[in-house]
Amino acid sequence: MKIRHGMILAAGLGKRMRPLTAKTPKPLLKIGGKTLIERAINLLLNHGVEEICINIHYLGDEIKKFISNLESKANIRISDEMNLLLDTGGGVKKGTKEFNNNPFFIINPDTLWSERYSEEVLALEKEYFNNKKPCLLLVKKELSLDKTFKGDFNLKEKIVSRNNQNRYIYTGLQIIERSDLSFISKNIFSMNDVWSKFIDQNCLYGLESRQKFYHLNTIEMFEKISSLRSID
Repeated sequence: MKIRHGMILAAGLGKRMRPLTAKTPKPLLKIGGKTLIERAINLLLNHGVEEICINIHYLGDEIKKFISNLESKANIRISDEMNLLLDTGGGVKKGTKEFNNNPFFIINPDTLWSERYSEEVLALEKEYFNNKKPCLLLVKKELSLDKTFKGDFNLKEKIVSRNNQNRYIYTGLQIIERSDLSFISKNIFSMNDVWSKFIDQNCLYGLESRQKFYHLNTIEMFEKISSLRSID
């Protein structure tokens, strides 16, 4: 089985990246000649994803324009949150209505995605179909270029947990389906609410990434990653 649907979270405000994001939304910043959102799209396309939804808020018209000029084999549509930001979970809930009961990727373009992740995308997909439960791609803190991360989760025998000494960072890639969100009736909520439920039930799954982790969350990190000789 193959996952043919994907959701890209592009509705962030990019406050910590200003002034770079004063007139350019963060997903349209370039590293290595490619925009961050283009990297996320390419990772999904290379896996065979055929339908992609992208949510937008801050400077959303710029993202709309970019997508309209982008040649793609996939059907890419926009979920507009320009008047009301729905947080990560709410954005996914609104943007994936047309995915029906199909599982889908959720990807955050803040991570510097490249072809190096292709095998891990395949492995994450396999893990999802083995368990039919939400599955996250995680990476050990030691592999992060940014050493300020405190960690988001722990991972043991592919089961995700968390406490005060988390060793793993969420890379920004996961697989889930709409039924996993059905217990939340509100429209504005975080994906953390979903993860917490599955952690409590001991059925949030995870896969460990072996890639060097580049995450663009500050101007300093943007400049540091931009200066690297080899990132792809």
